[in-house]
Amino acid sequence: MEEKNLQLERLVFFCDAVVAIAITLLAFNLKIEHTVDGHLRFTDIFNQWKVFAAFLLSFFNIANYWKAHHTFFVHIKKIDEKMLWYNILWLLFIVLLPFSTTLVSTHFFDTPAIFIYSLNILMIALFQNYIWDYASVKPEYLKDTIDKGTVYQIRLFCNLDMINGLIAIAVSFFFPAIAFLLLFTKLPLIIIARLFFKDAIRGGRK
Repeated sequence: MEEKNLQLERLVFFCDAVVAIAITLLAFNLKIEHTVDGHLRFTDIFNQWKVFAAFLLSFFNIANYWKAHHTFFVHIKKIDEKMLWYNILWLLFIVLLPFSTTLVSTHFFDTPAIFIYSLNILMIALFQNYIWDYASVKPEYLKDTIDKGTVYQIRLFCNLDMINGLIAIAVSFFFPAIAFLLLFTKLPLIIIARLFFKDAIRGGRK
């Protein structure tokens, strides 16, 4: 019977708890500020579209980053202090995302708001990449069940997350709204990249 790694389990549980809190905090920004005569109208809800758009983007961003983190630790069997700090810094930028979301929902078309949000996303992606790169180059940190193709595929997706953040940061200085939309296109970009690099991924399995 395999012995439990309590340090690893505590890290995963802690990360899951912090992510759950961060994703819940996003909902606190969902509110109708003003109504004309105290009665709610559909226009009052529609007028808050920026708040709902920012909420949806951040909800799915956090969910996707949690899913990636979950995938990492399906394959990782060992951690050390350096990896622990990578995870702590990853969590730092996860919990900052509700604040960045508030900036976007309040100043949707303003460059500083979109820039800070995009930078926040880039930092999450950066430390996500550090976690996987650190573990994947150490054979003793990964379970024997993972193959080279899966390692390569996960690294590819991590790199695409960082590229997506960098593009959004650059575009935010010229077209903030488009930068916001680019952050929504992350999943299509990943799908396209997976199709484009299919041969490379297969080659990594050999």
